[in-house]
Amino acid sequence: MTGWAQLWNVPNMLTILRILLIPVFWWLLMYDDGQNAGTRLAATVLFVFASYTDWLDGHLARKQGLVTTFGKIADPLADKALTGVALIGLVVLDELWWWVAAVIIVREVGVTLVRFLVLKHGVIPASRGGKAKTVFQMLAIVLFLLPITEATPILWWLRIVVMAIAVVLTLVTGLDYMGRAYRTRRDSKAARAARAGHLASTSLPEPDAVATDPPASPSATDRPPAGPSGPPPPSGPPPPPGPAAPRP
Repeated sequence: MTGWAQLWNVPNMLTILRILLIPVFWWLLMYDDGQNAGTRLAATVLFVFASYTDWLDGHLARKQGLVTTFGKIADPLADKALTGVALIGLVVLDELWWWVAAVIIVREVGVTLVRFLVLKHGVIPASRGGKAKTVFQMLAIVLFLLPITEATPILWWLRIVVMAIAVVLTLVTGLDYMGRAYRTRRDSKAARAARAGHLASTSLPEPDAVATDPPASPSATDRPPAGPSGPPPPSGPPPPPGPAAPRP
């Protein structure tokens, strides 16, 4: 499939749906300054659903062979946009420290940019720490989105602890990803240089393989002239002369 036919598949449609749900999520979260328990709960459910579509579209794309350029670009952007809007909304409602949101957003945006930059050198697979980071981030955001107050101290402190773990994992995995991206780029350049050197060496002839012309046989003009035909002259000293014939 090419062109528009390639764009309109289920994984890409889920990505587009997630993007369209972001302004709806923002409106539900900010409704009545976040004090309406009903809309806060609705915003939480919508966030969970949108996060699920983030996993589902990637799973379907890989399983059905529907990975497209649009999906590679739009899917991570939609994911970061959803997370960023949720964190910014919680900061605006004065329910989350601004520096926590800044750490998470800067890390996610930075990793996304680095992923695009090193894509030509290789794909960096997700680590177990990165997957754990995603789980704790989503869980922490969900707990902060829920209308939890200090009247329920267990849940109140639980969300703070989960968010603290998410921040630590965000920093550690971010540094780890930058290191792996640097090594991937370095190894890719080294491999390209090695291949270029190998091709250059194989394109030159080997010294032993240089063809040499056989020595030319002497031409007819260079050969000594052939003697007269007949028996070869006798070898050794000539015989003594015989007696002279008598005169008449």
